[in-house]
Amino acid sequence: MSKPRAISVLSGGLDCTVATSIYSDKYDITAITFNYGQQSFDREVKAAKKVCEKLEMEHIIIDLPWLKEISNSSLTTDDEIPTPTDEDLDNIEVAQQTAKSVWVPARNTVFCSIALAYAEAMGAKIIIVGWDYEEAITFPDNSKEYLDAFNKTIEYGSFDSIQIKAPLINLDKDDIVRTGIEYNAPIEDSYSCYTGSELHCGVCESCKRRRRAFEKLKIEDPTEYEN
Repeated sequence: MSKPRAISVLSGGLDCTVATSIYSDKYDITAITFNYGQQSFDREVKAAKKVCEKLEMEHIIIDLPWLKEISNSSLTTDDEIPTPTDEDLDNIEVAQQTAKSVWVPARNTVFCSIALAYAEAMGAKIIIVGWDYEEAITFPDNSKEYLDAFNKTIEYGSFDSIQIKAPLINLDKDDIVRTGIEYNAPIEDSYSCYTGSELHCGVCESCKRRRRAFEKLKIEDPTEYEN
């Protein structure tokens, strides 16, 4: 008996890699990686390809050049990417400013709308995303409220019964790493850095949150950092 189909929004990062791994045994997954002109695209797609190979998934790359053109994000321009201190990670005001610096206009809304189109066309039952509680504190399109609202939009706007699944929606980064280990997710192949450097820079917010998760769990971090 064939598996039901699924779409994964896969940047190659830690969160989406773990989220996708949770469903990899039960679904025939097609992963989509988006190129919106982000500095880290080359490293992201390299990581996503490795994850797809290990989880035996089809991989699609979709170019969105117009999203870079309208974006003022430090992820897609020459603006300096913020390098918060460890203390800043839990300072809501500072974290919100960092989030605004790296914010790409309606990114998750665009990604999930395209993923929905693929899900309808391919007969997929679910769309897998890596949204989590820790990032939802500063990124509204990672929140449980946003997830519920988008699923309600699908309910009204599609003939098909498709749901976005965000299995990490209530988890912090350390819980995500723990879950990834439980599901044998290829965490070692994931890439989280905002800068696109060959090794993780170790100083951007995404790197710091990744590194802190392993430190909290007191387990070996397979990630190689520059700093």
